[in-house]
Amino acid sequence: MPKGRKWGAGKLRAYVAILAISIAVLTAFASSATAAVPANFWGIVPQATPTPEQFQRLKRGGVDSIRTPIGWSTVQPVAGGPFDWSAVDTVIRGAVTARLEVLPFVSGAPSWAVPINKRFGSPMTLPVRTGVQRSGWKNFVRQAVLRYGPNGGFWAENPELPMRPLRTWQVWNEQNFEYFVARPNPAEYGKLLKLSYSAIKGVDRGAKILLGGLFAAPREAEFKRKPPLAYFASDFLDLLYKTTPGVKSKFDGIALHPYTTTYKRLPRYIEESLDVLKAHHDAGKELWLTELGWSSQKPTPNNSFAKGRSGQAAQLKGAFRILRDNQRKWNLQRIYWFSVDDQENACNFCDGSGLFGEGFAPKPAWFAFTQFSGGKPN
Repeated sequence: MPKGRKWGAGKLRAYVAILAISIAVLTAFASSATAAVPANFWGIVPQATPTPEQFQRLKRGGVDSIRTPIGWSTVQPVAGGPFDWSAVDTVIRGAVTARLEVLPFVSGAPSWAVPINKRFGSPMTLPVRTGVQRSGWKNFVRQAVLRYGPNGGFWAENPELPMRPLRTWQVWNEQNFEYFVARPNPAEYGKLLKLSYSAIKGVDRGAKILLGGLFAAPREAEFKRKPPLAYFASDFLDLLYKTTPGVKSKFDGIALHPYTTTYKRLPRYIEESLDVLKAHHDAGKELWLTELGWSSQKPTPNNSFAKGRSGQAAQLKGAFRILRDNQRKWNLQRIYWFSVDDQENACNFCDGSGLFGEGFAPKPAWFAFTQFSGGKPN
């Protein structure tokens, strides 16, 4: 209340009423800003299968969704052999019990179908070059949807679980980078996408299909190698459109992995790919960020993703603020932090990328995550 002025009872009541309304409006505005993201917006990527207790803690912390691989080489390691879904079942059982959404990405190829690159253990090519590869991949994807989609066998075998069939499928992972396919090829990925579309839609007409997460700016894309070891995400996406007739109708959204040394570069990486959609008159597609993260390792000259514990939290805050504030502009549907907890020797920053460290001890970045997700950190 202003000082040095006497107020009558009527004016005092009016002032209090106005003040109350102003506070209510500001509170409502703040709440709407926090909630102004799509359902299941806040996601995370486990590197190892969380325990049931860990799944529950993630849910309490405001995690809405997890992203998990379904690998052909793991599910069917022997040519013509049965499908072994046990590892995938464990992840999905834990997630749906905690009432978490699951985003699967189908990827990989067994050595009986595609020669394997010894350096990374990745397939030399995508499984589209021979009849055995094409029919094997298509059957693998179809069986995955038959198991986990609507009316899937998994749900029939586990009637005690909440019914949360998988309705969104991501095709491959970082298909523009040699780590996941030794010889990246946009035209071959277009063929894989068409095969996958046919397999998925043949079982679940209402399913949504996403491109595999494109590594935004791999360093190898700068090398003058033929065939290329990698492509920038925007270049790969542009070539996918140019080499695959009718591709627009085969997917609902693009996915990016915009790894960068600083969150301040995120808009540039995102808008480069969105510009490709516009150039091909396909701007209505959804955007998903299916991996994003920095490491809590101590900064070193050789690891630009290492930020230290407080630096990791600062990068998360800066990134999440930009992504939340631009959600509508970019048609952004999900973001997935990589990863839940640290895992040694998985990648050059995987042993520090987690929101939890050894013994599932939370890091400052976990507390920052919950500030955005609206969850409880403990």
